Amino acid sequence: MAKTQNQNIKSLAAGWSYLVIRLTLASVFFYAGASKLFDTQGFATVISGYGLLPDSLTSFAAIGLPVAEILIAAALVWDVKGSLSIYLLLLIVFMGVLAHGINMGLDVDCGCFAPGDPEAEAYHSLREAFFRDLVLLAGCVSLYWLRAANNYSPRSFFAIFSK
Repeated sequence: MAKTQNQNIKSLAAGWSYLVIRLTLASVFFYAGASKLFDTQGFATVISGYGLLPDSLTSFAAIGLPVAEILIAAALVWDVKGSLSIYLLLLIVFMGVLAHGINMGLDVDCGCFAPGDPEAEAYHSLREAFFRDLVLLAGCVSLYWLRAANNYSPRSFFAIFSK
């Protein structure tokens, strides 16, 4: 009897941990995407500062990336199958861009939240943004581990609209 109760407590704790980590990751992407949508021109300037995209694509990226972040965040809130993988993929891309900026010695805004965000003005460093992304990466790994340890599978997109 005590073993069953202990398993129930562990299952409840894993469920809450899964929810809190998932909502934290989603809130970071949602905030980042929404804040950049308020100044797409400024974000396009930040993107061009990295020198990775041709000028013809910076305006598209300045709108597309924030919209993608918001959609990924919403999908992660509802725990849609594939949303964590897409989150992880975009996070790795962001980390690659930051690593490029660090390697090149660029002194640019990371572009993580919005041009002129308080963090960028205070530190103006890509390293802090890279390490913050490492924490988000650890959150993603934790979610994958919790899924595997608890034999849990996220919902399909269509399951959200059923019932």
